[in-house]
Amino acid sequence: MYLRELSIVNYKNIEQVTVEFVDGINCFCGYNGMGKTNILDVIYYLSMCKSFFNSIDSQNIKHNMEFFVLQGEYYASDKQENIYCGFKRGRGKQFKRNKKEYDKLMDHIGLLPVVMISPSDSMLITEGSEERRKYMNGVISQYDKAYLEDTIRYQKILKQRNSFLKQSYSSGLFDSDMLEVMDEQMTAIGERIFKKRIEFLDKLLPVFDRYYREISGADEEVGLQYKSQLFNGSFAELLNAARHKDTYIQHTSVGIHRDDLELTINSYPLKRSGSQGQQKSFLMALKLAQFEFLFESSGKKPILLLDDIFDKLDQRRVASVLNIVSGSSFGQIFVTDTNRDRVESLIGTIDKKDTFIFDIENGAII
Repeated sequence: MYLRELSIVNYKNIEQVTVEFVDGINCFCGYNGMGKTNILDVIYYLSMCKSFFNSIDSQNIKHNMEFFVLQGEYYASDKQENIYCGFKRGRGKQFKRNKKEYDKLMDHIGLLPVVMISPSDSMLITEGSEERRKYMNGVISQYDKAYLEDTIRYQKILKQRNSFLKQSYSSGLFDSDMLEVMDEQMTAIGERIFKKRIEFLDKLLPVFDRYYREISGADEEVGLQYKSQLFNGSFAELLNAARHKDTYIQHTSVGIHRDDLELTINSYPLKRSGSQGQQKSFLMALKLAQFEFLFESSGKKPILLLDDIFDKLDQRRVASVLNIVSGSSFGQIFVTDTNRDRVESLIGTIDKKDTFIFDIENGAII
């Protein structure tokens, strides 16, 4: 699968761009703030129905404009796929596949698998558990539509349950039958999500470990440990035991919405014990393992987006990453960098893929 042509109108700092790509390595070079990352974000958007960096669509429209339009022409198994996305203030978002509008955006997820590697991945280490749950959900949802539907449904019920708890507390009236119905719905969905997260991490961990050793060149023990309250008992038992507490604090204190991933190196927390080099290798290995996992699960090679990684890694790690992605297991790749000479030098070491370099200035390809 690859993206042959991309058209962008009024997205962030890009007024209008139409560009064709090679089914190999496509590089965008330019100073910071010129729009390189925005092009990668559009490619991500056309796969995931949202921006990698900002999920509020209205904030992605170019200043003083009322809409944005994104279009991509893809080829998968010799079949052409035309994807259209339009967003207009006050009217919302429209997604089309081959001119036919989707009934639900979730129906599009997984058609065009994608993996983004970006400096913002550091939030998986530095921020709270929500970032790591988003990571799990983002990967599993690209190959398992039932999982995606379950996560959406779970969040709706969770919101309803929390609203019910607040109303019950303020009114002094408590409908135990209503709460029982919501709990039954939550437990069935939550248990399914819990099991699929376990299966995902069991398969991901050995692949992740292999990539880490290849990138870092070190014999260090890295870990991804799934943390969930559901390891302590069934979801139904946990909800029942916390019912009095939840009524008092007015929100749901147990469930898969509190799950986390513990990132470790040599059995110590990566955030505190990992050097900058170790943390960068950890994140890079995690995303490359995600790529391989999606490829094996879907049978499609995801589009790989590498945003500003050459400036963040030492030369040895850069060489390791390039050696990996230049292999036959990887397909189309998009790269951004501030230094064209560096890109030409690095890409020149790869003779297995067609390459093309674009210069970006003020949101335009020159």
